Amino acid sequence: MIQRFDKEPLAGFVSPLVYLTSTGIEILTTSGTIVEVPFSDIKTVCFVRDFHAADLNRERRLFVTRPKTEGLWVRMKFRDGDCMDGILANNLLSIEPQGFTLIPPDASLNNQKVFVPRAALTELQVMGVVGSPLRKPKKKAPSEQQLKMFE
Repeated sequence: MIQRFDKEPLAGFVSPLVYLTSTGIEILTTSGTIVEVPFSDIKTVCFVRDFHAADLNRERRLFVTRPKTEGLWVRMKFRDGDCMDGILANNLLSIEPQGFTLIPPDASLNNQKVFVPRAALTELQVMGVVGSPLRKPKKKAPSEQQLKMFE
């Protein structure tokens, strides 16, 4: 489901490996035509469970508490002034040059993943790092008070 700035949303299917082109997103619409939508027209591309259940206004756009999912917690500000939170992968090599693929605040609703083109954003802030791989839990030293029964 492509949410556009000035037009109605566009429902369709994308090939996960080749849907991003140098100028836009290639989508097979539900009517069976292939359309390339330029990045400048796109606000978000929502990977949804069901087209007919897609109520984009009902989806939660911001986290109400600190997220638990591992990754970079980001807040995006769009050209139209709207804001949205999401979780980016903690591996920066997985970020596409055309934009950002993230997990929305409530992935249990209809939107499973969201792609946001760079052209749609005016600001992208990292709010926090969740589950940093740099901090490993420290192992506790064995207690000296423990009895050694089977030695």
